[in-house]
Amino acid sequence: MTVNTVKPAQGAKALPTARSAAPGKSFAAKSVPRHLARGAIGFGLVIGSIGLVPVAGPATLLAAPLALIAFRGCPTCWMVGLAQTISRGRRERRCADGVCTLAKAHPAAKAADEPTAGIAVPAASR
Repeated sequence: MTVNTVKPAQGAKALPTARSAAPGKSFAAKSVPRHLARGAIGFGLVIGSIGLVPVAGPATLLAAPLALIAFRGCPTCWMVGLAQTISRGRRERRCADGVCTLAKAHPAAKAADEPTAGIAVPAASR
C-alpha cells in the first residue's frame, strides 16, 4: 500500500486542519453575582409567564421570550456562561501543533483580568 502526499503549491497558504467550534464565543459575565442576577431575571420571567397564565390569560406568555435576552440565549447558554464566569482566570486553553490542552493560567494573566489588579492587598487578607 502506498500513500501519496500532496504538497501545496509554492506561495499557497496551507489551511489549518483543526479548528475549534467557536473560538471566541463566551457567555461569561463580568462577575458571578451579575451572572446570577441575569439568571434570576431569566428564570423569573419564564416561571412568572407560565404561572400567570391561569390568572391573566395566555398574553402573559409574551414575557417568556424576554428571558432569552437575560440568558443571552437559552438556559443552557446561561449555565455554560456560569461555568465560564466561575472558571475565568483559573484555566487556560493552550493549542500547539493542532493539540489543545487545559492548563493552569499564569498568575500575570489572571491579575490582568481582575478589576483590582492595580491595588495592593496584604497577603494576610487574601
